[in-house]
Amino acid sequence: MGLRLRQVRDSIGRVIFGQQEVVDQTLIALLAGGHALLIGVPGLAKTRLVETLAEVFGLEDRRVQCTPDLMPADILGSEVLEENEAGQRSFRFVPGPVFCQLLMADEINRASPRTQSALLQAMQEHRVTVAGHSHDLPRPFHVLATQNPLEQEGTYPLPEAQLDRFLLQIDVGYPDLQAERDMLIATTGTATNEALQVMQGEELMAAQRLVRRIPVGETVVDAILELVRNGRPDSSEIQEIRDSVAWGPGPRASQALMLAVRARALIDGRLAPSIDDVVTLAAPVLRHRMNLNFAARADGITLDSAIAHLTKRFE
Repeated sequence: MGLRLRQVRDSIGRVIFGQQEVVDQTLIALLAGGHALLIGVPGLAKTRLVETLAEVFGLEDRRVQCTPDLMPADILGSEVLEENEAGQRSFRFVPGPVFCQLLMADEINRASPRTQSALLQAMQEHRVTVAGHSHDLPRPFHVLATQNPLEQEGTYPLPEAQLDRFLLQIDVGYPDLQAERDMLIATTGTATNEALQVMQGEELMAAQRLVRRIPVGETVVDAILELVRNGRPDSSEIQEIRDSVAWGPGPRASQALMLAVRARALIDGRLAPSIDDVVTLAAPVLRHRMNLNFAARADGITLDSAIAHLTKRFE
């Protein structure tokens, strides 16, 4: 499995330049069986990354461009009334784009809260309910949503309940000079690189089952619990957290971190996760599950700096 995952990374690297950490975190989210929220300015290949992942894993993908007028039925599907030759009428369910294996919700914060909530059941239970009838989604099923942090006009911030459904929040930054040079040369010529299919959906699900069987040492388990529980201001032992955090991560954060460190160990070809995995993945797991109070924001404190206080004792 380690060899196959290295081939996956190499295939993605043919198309995505200078975003290895982003690629690895997205792979971790998929191997852990979760969803990911990618946040970054336009032009950083977020959409291209999702398309490339679908090609590499051989997944059926769909794209939804979120806008304020997008309705839940535009994502989930709807029932239509049909009449046969005998004049009998009946309803038939027409599936929406959510019935795929990899759904990209582009600029998800531009959709209205009602439409955003339509994805809650799909992300958590892998099924949707329309007109009182439940419909199972294909497996594997993953949502990779993108969000633009700059354009705030006409956006609707995701509620905490929906943010918690994302295993990781992945911040996409600018590439370094050499990566941007390579991208510039590779994408402005007559020939363009294409990703090659390496795995299939069944192999991805097999990898997800393998992740859950990877053993985790007691020291790593204790580190995960200590990290998450110290992120809650009412029970934290860290003064900076008690002073700056309004509310902290719930138990789902511990579950997400446990799966994420296992997936990172598998990608690196290791037999078990380490404390270093916990420190590395603390920010992607926690930054959308915590919120600062007004005084901390006024003082210029950021969530990443608060999380740094949590991880300091493990470094």
